[in-house]
Amino acid sequence: MRSSDVIIIGAGVIGLSLALELQRRGVSALVVERGEPGREASQAAGGMIADHDPHLPSELKRLASLSASLYPEFVHGLRDESGLTIDLREEGTIAFLEGSIAGGLEPGVRPLSPAQVSELEPALEATHDHAYFFPERCVDPRHLVAALVKTAHHRSLDLVTGSMVQEVTCEHGRATGVRTSRAVYHSATVVNCAGAWAPQIAPLAIPTRPVKGHMLSLVFPDHPAGTAAQSAAPLVRHVVRSRWCYLVPRSDGRIVVGSTVEPAGFDKTVNTYRVQRLHQAAANLVPQLGEARMNEAWTGLRPGTPDNLPVIGETSIPGYFACTGHYRDGILLAPATAKLVADCLVSGSLPELLSPFQPARFGI
Repeated sequence: MRSSDVIIIGAGVIGLSLALELQRRGVSALVVERGEPGREASQAAGGMIADHDPHLPSELKRLASLSASLYPEFVHGLRDESGLTIDLREEGTIAFLEGSIAGGLEPGVRPLSPAQVSELEPALEATHDHAYFFPERCVDPRHLVAALVKTAHHRSLDLVTGSMVQEVTCEHGRATGVRTSRAVYHSATVVNCAGAWAPQIAPLAIPTRPVKGHMLSLVFPDHPAGTAAQSAAPLVRHVVRSRWCYLVPRSDGRIVVGSTVEPAGFDKTVNTYRVQRLHQAAANLVPQLGEARMNEAWTGLRPGTPDNLPVIGETSIPGYFACTGHYRDGILLAPATAKLVADCLVSGSLPELLSPFQPARFGI
């Protein structure tokens, strides 16, 4: 039987970021993970820090803007503590939209003519209308997860892996800890960061669901994956987004292509047909990618919710908090989520920026 100030269920990018932020403030956290840290949606993500995406729900705009602004410091701190490389790129995004942006352009956003697209990305097929430049970053989620895990170990964060939380224990109507198949852990505060697995934890069914996404990475023979420096100029420098797919270049020469959106339950099987369709969509944007070699294909399970917004805040059980359901934006929202939820747990009041995401909207 162990106790801590806060128990966090789930060691993805959200759970680990929150645990480290709490620890930085002198709050002890125990993280309980069903598998291995960061091996689910966090590691499978594309890593776009897409705070200017016009498809981002309006309720998420301010949270996304704050989180994007925190990213350089967030990554710098993890680099220093872990000693690991984190590929954070700042070249920006070229987005092909189906129509013009309504409501005016945000600062730094500008429309691009086909000639301007060709100047920025000569290999890109630039015949599409409504191209825009967004001043956005992207990060390699695998680097980010590795740095979070190493930082957690460096700080001696209390981390239990391979242990599925079965229920949040309660006495006199409030949370007292969690129970797994192996042990009981005690704390007056529990935070569910379990992603798509959040509703499997009794006694509340937090309404997240798995949304499967296929992704792949492409390389060229003269740009082998893992090479730190490339002798040739990269084929694609910017993130590229279209209605058919997105391209995320990595500094080691890989180009990540994503992503499908599939209601497939917890099935993570890679479907060859869907991978081929993504590769073809990438080649339609950059014809030379049709000749690229597939380095890897994988799937991930994003935690969706009924309204595609996160579920963040105290539930109907005092002391039991939800911090999950970030859907396709977990990497983007991690720094701000960690900061604001830590603010909430330390101060006892929910920051105004998180008010749209309270569990009460689902009756829990």
